[in-house]
Amino acid sequence: MADTANKYPENAAGKYYVDNQCIDCDLCRETAPENYKRNDDGGHSYLYKQPSTPDEEKLCDEAMTGCPVEAIGNNG
Repeated sequence: MADTANKYPENAAGKYYVDNQCIDCDLCRETAPENYKRNDDGGHSYLYKQPSTPDEEKLCDEAMTGCPVEAIGNNG
């Protein structure tokens, strides 16, 4: 389960975030490309834009559910 204490600092402020359990598998970036990006230097994903539409919200939830290491959290 994702932990807010371990979330990456580059996550956009808001309820969704990626923490340091990320294994850079690309699932979230493929599922919700409008919201997740890769930190090339750190080798992990982060949430660069909180969802602003119902469709983006659905895709962010799908990415969170599909994350193989539960590195995506939602504090909403």
